[in-house]
Amino acid sequence: MSIELAHKPGTEFTAAVTAAFGAFAGLLVGTSQGSALIGILLGAAVLGALAWGLLNFDLPERSARWGVAAVFAVLGLLIGGLAGLVVALIFGWFFGWFIYWLGSGRYRIRLAPYLTPGQVLWHYTFRVICGAIFVFLITPILVVMPLSFNAEDFFTFTPEMLRFDPEGYSLKHYRDFFTNNEWQRSFKNSLIIAPVATIISVSLGTLAAIGLSQSHVPFRRSIMAILISPMIVPLIISATGMFFFYSQIGNWMEGALGLNKTFVGYVKVVLAHAVLGIPFVIITVTATLVGFDRSLTRASANMGADPVRTFFKVQMPLILPGVISGGLFAFITSFDEVVVVLFVGSASQKTLPWQMFTGLREQISPTILAVATILVVISIALLTTVELLRRRSERLRGMSPG
Repeated sequence: MSIELAHKPGTEFTAAVTAAFGAFAGLLVGTSQGSALIGILLGAAVLGALAWGLLNFDLPERSARWGVAAVFAVLGLLIGGLAGLVVALIFGWFFGWFIYWLGSGRYRIRLAPYLTPGQVLWHYTFRVICGAIFVFLITPILVVMPLSFNAEDFFTFTPEMLRFDPEGYSLKHYRDFFTNNEWQRSFKNSLIIAPVATIISVSLGTLAAIGLSQSHVPFRRSIMAILISPMIVPLIISATGMFFFYSQIGNWMEGALGLNKTFVGYVKVVLAHAVLGIPFVIITVTATLVGFDRSLTRASANMGADPVRTFFKVQMPLILPGVISGGLFAFITSFDEVVVVLFVGSASQKTLPWQMFTGLREQISPTILAVATILVVISIALLTTVELLRRRSERLRGMSPG
């Protein structure tokens, strides 16, 4: 409490900062209503006056915060219906908390008491910037996901959706994805190509990472730069090179070996995607090998184990989280890739991203929104798995407490 009182800011300071945040909120609301400038001015004036009044009249914090949320909710209901009520309720709850958090000095409790006002300002400014970047990156995903439940064949929110009317929502785009032959064929192609390409990427990338981790290997940096170049070189350049290279391989496989053209097409796409996935495996496995204890492999050799047995019994269990993480990144790369498939593959190897690209270019199919949502869910699940494996790897290497 002493820290809180010692750093308690003045009412004018709290009102000014709240007004600045209110101007930003007013920008969002005003833009949606067709007048950004009026929104900025009203947001700054209303929130600044609200902060000044709450702190000067010394109202009970809990009651005041609920009152602010209720007033905002009513105003939101009058302006924007049910959707406006939800948004305004969130704004009201946030500003009610923010005013008392700032006005009471609680923002300094978790900070070192010797920090200057400038340092405190930078501390929170940095976090606001990071939060703004996060919102900027995540907003497109948050927009696509509810649009996938649109009852109409539109790529925009309908009035029924904005009113949260059940009639405005439907699962018909998801039904179209699971029943349409074109979408299902492309989905099956992705499920065939991505796992096989991942297996090849993991096998070759792991061996390359282990080899490059040996100190006696000459030109290690140059070899590493060459191996990870597919993720550095612009994809269109890599795709062009792969087109000419794999075309020759495909002609040889069809002419000299007599293989089926469709099978050769799958081989070309799988190999091309494996090339794109290998750099991710090399990077993750190399990072895992940084903390690897080399004495374990020497001890295994002294006990009579051959190199293969040492790898599978000693080395692989310890680097497995990195191997799986690299495999997941390689799988995501292959599953989401479209440029290389357009150059290397044919209609028989049309993958899910290729079908999405076709849907945007030719028929503007809203089913793309449903597919995008499914891919987002898959990506989130895979990235969550990667994070859990990363933490497990740190625990195994003693870098974090169990």
